[in-house]
Amino acid sequence: MNIGVLFPGQGAQFVGMGAELFAARPDLLGVAADELLGWSLQGICADGPEEALTATQHAQPALYSLAYAQWEAFSAGLPEGMEVVAAAGHSLGEYTALAAAEAISFADGLRLVARRGQAMGVAAAQQPSAMAALLGADETKAEALCGERREQGGRLWVANINAPGQVVVAGGVEDVEWAAGIVKTFGMRRAIPLKVAGAFHTPFMQSAVEDLTEAVQATTFMGPAFVVFANTTADVYPADIGGTLLDQVVGQVRFQALLENMGRHVDAFVHIGPGDVTAGMAKRSVPDVPVLIVNNEATMQEAFEALNEMSTAKEPS
Repeated sequence: MNIGVLFPGQGAQFVGMGAELFAARPDLLGVAADELLGWSLQGICADGPEEALTATQHAQPALYSLAYAQWEAFSAGLPEGMEVVAAAGHSLGEYTALAAAEAISFADGLRLVARRGQAMGVAAAQQPSAMAALLGADETKAEALCGERREQGGRLWVANINAPGQVVVAGGVEDVEWAAGIVKTFGMRRAIPLKVAGAFHTPFMQSAVEDLTEAVQATTFMGPAFVVFANTTADVYPADIGGTLLDQVVGQVRFQALLENMGRHVDAFVHIGPGDVTAGMAKRSVPDVPVLIVNNEATMQEAFEALNEMSTAKEPS
């Protein structure tokens, strides 16, 4: 049975996450990780406060680390006859997918994610910017909205196409506010501001690319053990892993198309890591493929049981 694993991106974090994993994996999530980061991973996750955990430079390494630890537990216990053949992650989660596929070591991935989080936080602080989710949107409507604003001299882009009806735009604060006031003219219901530091996956993050480039160039990437799908292309990762990761910082996240492409190769999706956001995206984007969630020991065992049942049902009678 072929499985596709999905890893969460920024926004899935919550205070108290990962308690089981910290207890089970001090070798991975303890002193070594803290020394690399320069702050207490467990302390931030366990105690917050929420404002500290939500900060880009903390949220990204925390989610990467916990999702990877959950992946190791999942892959070690995967029942016989099951095989992970593909992986993807939403934005930040793409780094976890690459580490799971052994295209990058956990430690190197953590270094990159820490640098990425810092760089994106600095870029966001340089000029006011924002993001908003458009309800009732599709790619065509959202692109028309952003195109009109740019024709007026504004800075507004479609940043994420996550699933049917889940489109996110990003740009200057005044541009996002303009969009919220005019969405109905473009056939959409409303715009909901997102609690993020800035306009991720747009040209607003160009300075973050420049800051991250040296770290990416100093990282050793290897051929993945299984297929990884890229956010920016919605297709299989090219040989230039580092260049694709840099493109992703300013590039559009095409997660709906990614899920549709990935769904042609798997019998089930499994969300691995805090929350369940990618599971919801998969259910909406590829409704014919079963979706499971693994975010703690209990849900992992439930997922194994469900996979076994699916595998048995597929066997010829």
